[in-house]
Amino acid sequence: MDTSRYDSLRELVRSNFSSVTQLLVKEALDYAAEKLDGRLRYDGTPLLDHGAAVARIVISEIGLGRNSTVSSILHDVVRLAHKERSGEEFLLLMNDIESRFGEAVAGITMGLCNISELKVKTAKEQASNFRDLIVSYSQDPRVILIKLADRLEVMRSLDIFPREKHRKKSWESLNLYAQIAHKLGLYNLKSELEDIALKYLEPQDYEHIRTKLEETEKERQTFIGRFLEPILERMDRQGIKYHIKSRTKSIYSIWTKMHKQRVPFEGVYDIFALRIIIDCPRELEKQLCWTVYSIVSDCYVPNPERMRDWISIPKSNGYESLHTTVSAKGGKWVEIQIRTERMDAVAERGIAAHWRYKGVNQGAQTSEMWLGQLRELLEEKTHALAERFESKPVSHEIFVFTPNGDIRKLPEGATLLDFAFDIHSGLGSTCSGGKVNNRAVSIREVLRNGDIVEIMTQKNQTPKADWLNVVVTSKARSRIKAYLREEQVKNARMGREELERKLKNWKIDKPIDEAVGYLCKYFKLRTGTELYALVATQKIEIGSLKEILNHWLSGAADEERRQAAAEQEAEKLRTAAKRESVPHRSDALVIDEAINKIEYKLAKCCNPIKGDEIFGFITIGSGITIHRTDCPNAKRLHENYPYRVIEARWRDRADGAFRVVVAIVAKDEPGIANRITEVVSRDLKLNIRTLSLTSRGDGSVAGTISVEVPGTSVVDMLIHSIVRIKGIQRAYRV
Repeated sequence: MDTSRYDSLRELVRSNFSSVTQLLVKEALDYAAEKLDGRLRYDGTPLLDHGAAVARIVISEIGLGRNSTVSSILHDVVRLAHKERSGEEFLLLMNDIESRFGEAVAGITMGLCNISELKVKTAKEQASNFRDLIVSYSQDPRVILIKLADRLEVMRSLDIFPREKHRKKSWESLNLYAQIAHKLGLYNLKSELEDIALKYLEPQDYEHIRTKLEETEKERQTFIGRFLEPILERMDRQGIKYHIKSRTKSIYSIWTKMHKQRVPFEGVYDIFALRIIIDCPRELEKQLCWTVYSIVSDCYVPNPERMRDWISIPKSNGYESLHTTVSAKGGKWVEIQIRTERMDAVAERGIAAHWRYKGVNQGAQTSEMWLGQLRELLEEKTHALAERFESKPVSHEIFVFTPNGDIRKLPEGATLLDFAFDIHSGLGSTCSGGKVNNRAVSIREVLRNGDIVEIMTQKNQTPKADWLNVVVTSKARSRIKAYLREEQVKNARMGREELERKLKNWKIDKPIDEAVGYLCKYFKLRTGTELYALVATQKIEIGSLKEILNHWLSGAADEERRQAAAEQEAEKLRTAAKRESVPHRSDALVIDEAINKIEYKLAKCCNPIKGDEIFGFITIGSGITIHRTDCPNAKRLHENYPYRVIEARWRDRADGAFRVVVAIVAKDEPGIANRITEVVSRDLKLNIRTLSLTSRGDGSVAGTISVEVPGTSVVDMLIHSIVRIKGIQRAYRV
């Protein structure tokens, strides 16, 4: 293939990059031309035209570097190979790309390939999940930026695609990609995607607004000239260097406003915005922006409700600007944006402009800085920002598909059984296994991002108690527990009826409740319900109960009980004598760090740590749980189950890491999470397990931090250090 048709791309690379990068881009073009030879787009042009056009957008409109440019050129090579070649052949191709162009390029192209293979369903309720899934595939944030450039090139060329693809690609662009571009501050790219999508989704509305904008262009320019005259005169008088941009509202924005406010085109007053862009050194930016604002407000009356100050506190994506709306003659409202050349570059090209503007060092370290910020923006979703302080988030999300393409969001670690219950309770209750990516698996299979999951059922399948160890979602756990409770009630009813019949047949004239009370003591059961369930499920042979009850009625059981009670009292006296001779109770449970070696665990309700006063509580089927003596549940456990409470103490030499949870209330201000982690991790050298802060809507945030400590001696110091952090209002142990 003749690659001279891409000379404009080579020229763009020459003007932006070093000679080493130019050679690598040339090699990438030659490599892609060879691999894509004979591959054509819908209009008969070479498929490589698409990759070259994406590379031009990546360089000139987003501001990315060498690896992103090369990945843009090669991404169709990887996409087609993944679809058409065997696994072994594809692996050889990726190894070849990595050896020629580097590990970063191989990783980026693979990420783009994963996104391309998503089968997006055009349903509004699914859009948010698909956006999150697209972002989750972008472990390297350059992947999502190149994908946005790829989608923009497709939309610019949408006329060459078959008509049946127009609406689908336009819907995706509007609901998925434009939303991501907005979050990253790529406002120009966002507006263009929205306008082109509207052109295909609502062609009549689009054409109507476009025609109206053309018809009113001359009138707008005349109005702008008269409006700016007094402002420019004062700015010139003060010697401020500036230039003016007049930005007409995007067609999609006008269309949205017309529909929301139910007004015609003429009823949309802020059709355009004026941008005053100041040329000044960095240290004078704020001062001159507010000076210009003062000039504007002297000339025209501002609307205080429409004032936006993103200079004092920039948006999270780096956007800085002063926005004000003023009243002009004739009752027209005019929006004015005041910013500097640097701020305008950031607004036009997003966060990349921070590091590529006016000679800022473009070395690898600086590149990593802005990529790091971009990665934070991509990861910032509805769940707590502080999850990212762990090497592996404790409650991250995965996205999996049903066979017909519906997407479901589940927590990381979710199993096939969780998925079944998430679809429908009936499906979960009868689930016997399933298929993940056409591979047969059990209900315990842990799902991964992007899996396609099919559930298999059996009519006679019912939830089991051990299913609670398989699932992680609250929905699945609650459904399983509800079924088990219903089964318990049903078994209790059947067991009681069975026992009543047998007592009549055996001619035992004691009331059933007395008989059940004795049987519960005999079998060491807490309630009659447990006895009834064992009878109903035949775990207690009903025939054996006759002999036990007759033994009780004969009085022999009473004599045995009196002897046992006497022996028990004698044992108590012997034990009390031993206690007086040792400083600690010899029969107390001794707790040390080797928790996994015996059947006990630390209670999650109070998180006891070495140094706390503690006691043990015997659970049914889960060993012994260790609680603090001031645990919220302590009083209830002592009153209701005194016979299951045992004394416990820490071994004097117990060493280990215990988790303590500290509740925090702080001011809602940037950097508060970073300040907390710096004090705990860097200054105190303690290991943070989780940190979660949530806005309370009143200017403050509340949450918890979970920290590993060696014992209570460190807790007071930890809380004291947190309270001293600027912005912290309260901190206390949970």
